[in-house]
Amino acid sequence: MSGKADPRAAGEGNASRTRLDRGRAALGPALELVHTGRAPTRAVLTAELGVTRATAGAVAAELEALGLIRVDARPGAAAGSQGRPSHRLAVAEDGPVALAAQVHADGFRAALVGLGGRIVATAPGREAVGADPAKVLGSVVEAGADLLRSSGRRCVGAGLAVPSAVAEPEGLALNPLHLTWPPGSPVRRIFAERVRAAGIEGPAFAANDVNLAALAEHRHGAGRGARDLLCVATGHRGVGGALVLDGRLHSGSSGLALEVGHLVVNPDGGPCHCGSRGCLDVETDPLAFLTAAGRAPGPEVSLLQQANDLIRGHYDDPVIRNATEALVDRLGLGLAGLVNILNPDRIILGGLHRTLLDADPGRLRAVVADRSLWGRSGSVPILPCGLDHNSLVGAAELAWQPVLDDPLGALA
Repeated sequence: MSGKADPRAAGEGNASRTRLDRGRAALGPALELVHTGRAPTRAVLTAELGVTRATAGAVAAELEALGLIRVDARPGAAAGSQGRPSHRLAVAEDGPVALAAQVHADGFRAALVGLGGRIVATAPGREAVGADPAKVLGSVVEAGADLLRSSGRRCVGAGLAVPSAVAEPEGLALNPLHLTWPPGSPVRRIFAERVRAAGIEGPAFAANDVNLAALAEHRHGAGRGARDLLCVATGHRGVGGALVLDGRLHSGSSGLALEVGHLVVNPDGGPCHCGSRGCLDVETDPLAFLTAAGRAPGPEVSLLQQANDLIRGHYDDPVIRNATEALVDRLGLGLAGLVNILNPDRIILGGLHRTLLDADPGRLRAVVADRSLWGRSGSVPILPCGLDHNSLVGAAELAWQPVLDDPLGALA
């Protein structure tokens, strides 16, 4: 027998290793395609990745072995179709989850969120948010840990949504205006410490709640398919904004971009926390609506629910209608200014702003078109956000991102 290596065998081995390397490099992009619903079949996955059918099949099999996706090899052909149907791909319903947490002016909530933006479980919302962020974050992580123990799922990490600009890279909540937390609270560090203390595996992240809502909506909701997406929302107090450019969240040089709540829309309006007057933050949030409607806020439910219930249940009341129209006009003025500056291809509205849009969509769109340069030449689609608890889903996206980047490395 000759001691020389067979060059054909060496060539085949090199080719095999090359295919394997390509497959591993494609795992993350493939998982993101399934995660966002853009690759419902293996044929679509093959085309999107630009690989061979064999490579796409191997990639899908590896993701299935990791417990992240499900491959249906017998989907059945649709009526009238020709040829063999492609295998269907979906996220694994019993796969790992991320712990998502949200803190807002009226309380906090924890949830478990799987791939595909699916909320697997939520803990009941709590109503007490004190001045000590460590205590609040400890409570929300404890609620999440209880959910994890009950579910028996593997956790890939944790994400936190807060109603404040979060400065990078330190993870400081610079302006929690509607909480009693000290400005500059190190929320990411505190959250990560509480996550580790609870025995929860994986990295921990924190970011602004509206930024996270926009991220979730772009991947799974009303923003899917948009190239330049503007999200404006008012939750329980104040107004926030976010921008997704070319599929990526634009947070600015240090995480502080799109503080749209401090656009002035009523120069004679009420004083704002920023030192100005008549900002979106104090002119179009739930408290502003209740004040315009002549209703004193009650302690029974959140300000957001009180405002939504009034509009949805009593819109025929002239006082409620007038208050709604006043907020619609102010919101439209702010959106028009943003359209002039940003030229988005879609606007989505959340929280009370979603309810204002539902109440009088024609009026809001007319104000934006009339007051914006680009709106006159072609109206910008204005849509309601499509996800329940989108900030929670977005917080989970933070925790899922390392898995999307490198499934093998993150789950090793």
